[in-house]
Amino acid sequence: MNSRSRGFLVRVFMLTLVAFLALPASAFAQRNQRREDRRERRDERREERQERRAERRGRNWERYGNYGGSANLRQTALNAGFNNGIEEGRKDLSRRERYDFRDEKDYQKATEDYSSKLGSKELYKRYFREGFENGYEAGYNGY
Repeated sequence: MNSRSRGFLVRVFMLTLVAFLALPASAFAQRNQRREDRRERRDERREERQERRAERRGRNWERYGNYGGSANLRQTALNAGFNNGIEEGRKDLSRRERYDFRDEKDYQKATEDYSSKLGSKELYKRYFREGFENGYEAGYNGY
């Protein structure tokens, strides 16, 4: 074998080796990118499902005002109001009564689950009534 053909064979071998080594790295990068894309799509779908669930339940807390007070006061009042509201809305729907949450005693009183440890009673009532309105709407609309 002369030096010319040996040089040609060495170049062919080197190109083959480079191509062989580059393929797995490229395939590995593509596989990682696909995996990352799937993970992002999965996270987006999970977030969308959570938002839809919150909307169906009427518990999109960004819909409510922020009037101050502790987070515990706000959360307790909104939960209590929403739960009472959904119950009263369902009752009115089943009795075929007109849509009106303002005539409900719980809405007027607005102190269910209140404790002086939470803070201002008037602030609690404000949050409670907001939660009640949303819960009543959800209950009256069949949720």
